[in-house]
Amino acid sequence: QVQLVESGGGLVQAGGSLRLSCAASGIIFSINAMMWYRQAPGKQRELVATITIGGNTNYADSVKGRFTISRDNAKNTVYLQMKSLKPEDTAVYYCKGGVWWGQGTQVTVSS
Repeated sequence: QVQLVESGGGLVQAGGSLRLSCAASGIIFSINAMMWYRQAPGKQRELVATITIGGNTNYADSVKGRFTISRDNAKNTVYLQMKSLKPEDTAVYYCKGGVWWGQGTQVTVSS
């Protein structure tokens, strides 16, 4: 059974930081690119960051320079380090690997 379980969300003030984690089980983590998406209320889900098997990364323009995606293949875990958070970063954050999605974790940034 494939599972992706996110954690680390919460409430933070603008300018603060959070680190999200996504633990994967049941999939061959090391052969999949991993991604973080987010969905704000009333908006479409958007791709935030991608990390390939080889560690190459890509970011949405809105988070470049503030967010960092990383992965630990030994722990089957992908991370999203978020700093200088803004109220517009408020959303449910999801990780995705292959065709599988996690259940999401809420990030709320207060002004």
